[in-house]
Amino acid sequence: MLADFHDFTPFTIERDGLRIAGLRGGRGAPLLLLHGHPQTHAMWHRVAPALAERFTLVLVDLRGYGDSARPAPDATHAAHSKREMARDALAAMRHHGFDRFQVLAHDRGARVAHRLAADHPTAVERLLLLDIAPTLAMYERTGEAFARAYWHWFFLIQPPPLPETLIASDPARYVRSVMGARHAGLAAFAPEALAAYERAAALPGTAESICEDYRASAGIDLEHDRADIAAGRRLAQPLRVLWGAHGAVGRNFDVLALWRARADQVDGQALPCGHYIAEEAPALLLDEARAFFRHA
Repeated sequence: MLADFHDFTPFTIERDGLRIAGLRGGRGAPLLLLHGHPQTHAMWHRVAPALAERFTLVLVDLRGYGDSARPAPDATHAAHSKREMARDALAAMRHHGFDRFQVLAHDRGARVAHRLAADHPTAVERLLLLDIAPTLAMYERTGEAFARAYWHWFFLIQPPPLPETLIASDPARYVRSVMGARHAGLAAFAPEALAAYERAAALPGTAESICEDYRASAGIDLEHDRADIAAGRRLAQPLRVLWGAHGAVGRNFDVLALWRARADQVDGQALPCGHYIAEEAPALLLDEARAFFRHA
């Protein structure tokens, strides 16, 4: 556990036979934190201690990442769907006695948060999502520039075993290649955090889970999104979206317009950083979180 989390307590729960791991710390209104790819809860180390002064934080490792379990792949990729990941997060919050809470989430975790708010609207009070547009819209509007920047979206969904074999052959190189190729390079990451990401990436089954996560996003997750749209289901919770001014999402998509097509109350802005907002611009993110989340 990173030194920044010395006041946090590790926990594990079991849901449907799978172990879900995380940390709890702080005091105040409950706030769920969900990380992105190819990271773990460690990505919050620059903001969590300060947030813990106002909120009770629950940091969850998504299934397939960190110290949570790696489900076996299945033909429909349902075990790695954002719906199942959302149920894991909901179970973690209920384990700690929280039936209603707020959510701060990045990247893959933000896609889980979107599904969590859609499937369990009474549980989620408000959401702050980092550097994503809705998954369906991003796939439907993919152009050359986005495909070049987010090459891993299309590499990871290729049939097994090619992508998982290549990742498993050198997990640390995969982590450094994906994360280091973005705006701020590897200099954005504390050495101990980068070591945590590399350690988790090397655990057995991680390469398979990473690929299954993305295969789900390009398959069953899109089915769930299309069903929401067909039924007229929209997010009713207050939603704030932040994205990196130097990242591919904001350059290639009208982020606010795409979220306004899926949610009733949306605002947000670009921050002067790249994709990894919590590690590149932690002070700005803290200002945003303190202003947006209810802590009384």
